[in-house]
Amino acid sequence: MQGVSKIEILRVENLSKIYGKGETATKALDCVSFSVKKGEFIAVVGPSGSGKSTLLHILGGVDRPTDGRIYIEDTDIYALNETKLAIFRRRQIGLIYQFYNLIPVLSVKENMTLPLLLDGRKPDEGQLDKIISTLNLSDRLDYLPNQLSGGQQQRVSIGRALIGNPALMLADEPTGNLDSKNSAEIIDLLKLFNKKLKQTLVVITHDERIALQADRIMTMEDGKITKDEVIRS
Repeated sequence: MQGVSKIEILRVENLSKIYGKGETATKALDCVSFSVKKGEFIAVVGPSGSGKSTLLHILGGVDRPTDGRIYIEDTDIYALNETKLAIFRRRQIGLIYQFYNLIPVLSVKENMTLPLLLDGRKPDEGQLDKIISTLNLSDRLDYLPNQLSGGQQQRVSIGRALIGNPALMLADEPTGNLDSKNSAEIIDLLKLFNKKLKQTLVVITHDERIALQADRIMTMEDGKITKDEVIRS
C-alpha cells in the first residue's frame, strides 16, 4: 500500500490567469507550478487577492486559465471541449463552497446525489448510507436546505462532493461561514475522509486550524506560490 500514496493525482504546469486587457489587465496567477500526490491534504493560504480562489476555480474546471496546463490523473483537462470538461468535472472533481451552493427546492438526499443523477447514474446505496451516517445526516434526508443549520448545510455540501468518489476534492473557505464549533466539526470531517477514504484534498482557507491539520501548506502572494512546506508526510 505504501506505493499507492505516492501516485501523482494532480499536476499544475506554468499556470497563469490574466483578467482584462492592456493597461487594465490584472495578473491573478503568475506561472504557478506544483503537483499533488494521491491522498495528500493541502492547505492554500495567503492574503485576500493573492490568487487562491482563482487557483481553486481553475483546478475545478470552472474558469479557464490564460496559459498553462492542469493534469488530473493524467488528463489534460483544458484540452477537453466544454461538454467533456463538464462530464470530467462532475465525475472527478468534488467542490465544496463557503456558501454551500445547495439547491433550495431539493431535499438533503437529492442535493447529495445530484452529481450522479445529472450523470444518469444511480447512487451506490451502501456508499451513500456510509457517507450519510458519517456526516450524521440520517435523520435529515427529507429536509430542505432552509430547514438545516449552517453546519448541516456544509455537511450536505461535503456529501455531494464525495458521492461520485472523485479523484480530487476542492474546498473554498469551507468554514468561512461557520461558528467555531461547526468549523471544528467540518475540519474533523474533512480530515476523516482524507484519512479513511484516502481522499485527496486541496483547501483554500484563512483558518489557521485547518492549515495546521494539512500535510502541506502552500502560501500564495501576488499570484505566485511563495512557500510550499511539508508539515507531515
